[in-house]
Amino acid sequence: MDRRSVLRHSAVAGTAAMTMNVANTQFASAAETTSSEPLKIGLVGCGGRGTGAAAHALSTGNDVQLVAMADAFVDRLEGSLSSLLRGKPGVSKIEAGNGFGNAIDVPPERRFTGLDAYRKLIDSEVDLVILTGPPGFRPAHFRYAVAAGKHVFMEKPVASTPSGIRAVLEDAMRAKEKNLKVGVGLQRHHQDSYLTAMEKIHGGVIGRVTAMRCFWNASAPAKTPVPREDMTELEYQIRNWYFFDFLSGDHICEQHIHNIDVCNWAMQDHPVSAEGMGGRQVRVEPRFGNIYDHHAVLFSYANGTPMHSYCRQIPGCKNYVGEVIEGSRGRANLGTGASSLSLIDETGTEKELWRTPRQKGKDYQSPYQVEWNTLIEAVLSDQPYNEVEYSAHSTMSAIMGRMATYSGKVIQWDEALASGTDEIFDPLSFDDASPVPAQTDGTYAIPTPGKTKVL
Repeated sequence: MDRRSVLRHSAVAGTAAMTMNVANTQFASAAETTSSEPLKIGLVGCGGRGTGAAAHALSTGNDVQLVAMADAFVDRLEGSLSSLLRGKPGVSKIEAGNGFGNAIDVPPERRFTGLDAYRKLIDSEVDLVILTGPPGFRPAHFRYAVAAGKHVFMEKPVASTPSGIRAVLEDAMRAKEKNLKVGVGLQRHHQDSYLTAMEKIHGGVIGRVTAMRCFWNASAPAKTPVPREDMTELEYQIRNWYFFDFLSGDHICEQHIHNIDVCNWAMQDHPVSAEGMGGRQVRVEPRFGNIYDHHAVLFSYANGTPMHSYCRQIPGCKNYVGEVIEGSRGRANLGTGASSLSLIDETGTEKELWRTPRQKGKDYQSPYQVEWNTLIEAVLSDQPYNEVEYSAHSTMSAIMGRMATYSGKVIQWDEALASGTDEIFDPLSFDDASPVPAQTDGTYAIPTPGKTKVL
């Protein structure tokens, strides 16, 4: 048996005696388990989300150790490592603190940079890899990790193109065959308020779902463009990955996927068609790449249920992030802060049935932490764990919505998923060509409804 097998099987006996609540209790230290070695983790993609994910992985207990890091850029890697060495876990970020001590052991020889850095890290002695680079790289990174027999945590979205979705679904099946555990960063699936609300919705409390609305309307993009300086075109675009659709999927994928995913969860299905509109209203400079600043999409499910999806990044407008599930007997108002369910009587009067209790105090753990507790527990106890399928379907739903807004056409699920080549994006040199080349004047071609072809 290799070292990972010894770790996994020795942990099973120790886990059988555990009676902890995974959502609210940290794991025992390495000295208190039967495993003689820590679970070794490697981080691929050292931005803010990757740094936060590594912090939450380390916060599951002393039996987890960060031993390798990889990023396309050395400054990103060193900045992340510095934050982790002096930091502590916050809800979704690193804050000043005392660090993680010997839970971090990343010497220079295990700090890999460049576009092939992910391969070097995955080929090293790690048990689990965190994949938090730009979403356009996710399918290639996931494929390599599964082939190497590594457990995986990867951020959403799991791809930016239909070919990437097909690849991820194929490799998810290979991961199951290899008994690998895979978690995905759609953390609402680990949030008490959403879990309770979904149990009630699926239990018929508000009746049959008749319509849904979801929103991620904010004032500014999650990233700030980096000046071009002395870079190749591909390097510049990777530095500014959020603003290029082949890398981020556009913000309908990169952020609004959370809300679309909640609606799919409520329906226990994915939409079969999409039509909508979008564009660039205020964010029009070349430094903002080729993505839109607003999308509005009407999704339809197989049983005819409509879902209205809105995402916007325009200052001075109303901000709102959340979901509304309409039922034949009532309504669910869902959000990251609070959720509620209500019944509507024959007069149209709405009566609240349930509201999320406020969760505060030392016993509260954020869903970002809970998703890691759950994944590590599955690894240590050798339980089946694979969150890829619903995550890929939610990602594809967002991609289908983007295809509808870019083209101005009605897009069907089957033709969208089957579209494009079977190639996945995996450049190994900054001198490689970009799928979105700069035009002679330094601008980028912007998708134009009625003209842009997406199929």
